[in-house]
Amino acid sequence: MTTTTAPAQREFALPLRRMLHARESGVFAALVLLFVLGSILSPSFAQSDNLLSVGQQVSQIGIMAIGVTFVILNGEIDLSVGSTYALSAISTGILISDGWSWGLAAFVGLAVGAVAGLFNGLAVVVLGVPSFIVTLGTLSVFRGVALLISDGAPISLSSSQAGVADFNLLGQGLLFGVIPMQFVFFAVIAVIGAVLLSRSRFGFNTYAVGGNQEAARLVGVNVKRVKLTAFVLSGFTAGLAGVLGLSFLSYVQGVTGQGMELTVISAVIIGGAALFGGSGTIWGTVIGVAFIGLLQNILNVKGISSFWQTVVTGLVIVAAVAADTWQRRRKSRA
Repeated sequence: MTTTTAPAQREFALPLRRMLHARESGVFAALVLLFVLGSILSPSFAQSDNLLSVGQQVSQIGIMAIGVTFVILNGEIDLSVGSTYALSAISTGILISDGWSWGLAAFVGLAVGAVAGLFNGLAVVVLGVPSFIVTLGTLSVFRGVALLISDGAPISLSSSQAGVADFNLLGQGLLFGVIPMQFVFFAVIAVIGAVLLSRSRFGFNTYAVGGNQEAARLVGVNVKRVKLTAFVLSGFTAGLAGVLGLSFLSYVQGVTGQGMELTVISAVIIGGAALFGGSGTIWGTVIGVAFIGLLQNILNVKGISSFWQTVVTGLVIVAAVAADTWQRRRKSRA
């Protein structure tokens, strides 16, 4: 009896032990505590309507964070996603206003995001410029282009325009009359990202490049291709978020999306991704997005000033990076 149950116990304990020692376990525990705190502070916090509202509010950030996760896992950074978001949304809005079908206009918006990511990636892998410098520059470049093509004027879509009502369903619609469509897009992108990262050769190579770029090159990994693909994914997801943002609000202007890049990167880092690459998961990023969403919701429910919300978010980022640094030092000593 003992000999048969012992292997079974070990078989059950192994995945449990892995889960408890996962990088995401700490932030997941914090997420649970945050949920309990919110439920105590406000009776309406845990109601399905409020939680679905939170899901809708963080969906655009979450979609962008999935793409940025691949960039950070490569040991790079993308500061331009907020500007890419605005550029894709404005491109889509201009085309729809000019009479293009919403499907074709949305496709162009997605392509604009992917091309923006490709531009960043080429500057990094071909010119050898650090991604921080490249994307800091393109943050202004893409924002400037968005302002130029719109003449600095806001773009507003009217439901009386052909196809606009159908386009708005992407951002305003409800699946089964309950689940916000934006959240559905976020969930689909998260699943695709998780499968791509954990089940594909590209995902394996991403971890290899982020962990030790030179070692990855020596074993035959095409480092430039991996990094270039990651930047294209980041640009594409930023473009998708921009199209959904326009669909939801039917309004966009050149300054739309300012500061979003900080929230996106915060979600990835809070979710357990190592800032210097090689460690992290898509599910960790999803947890980080949920953490930020619930935190902001609690602060809003309690009437906390948006200025203090910025302070709190910044402190959480510092704490997450400090925890990552401490964990790395502990591992190096071991």
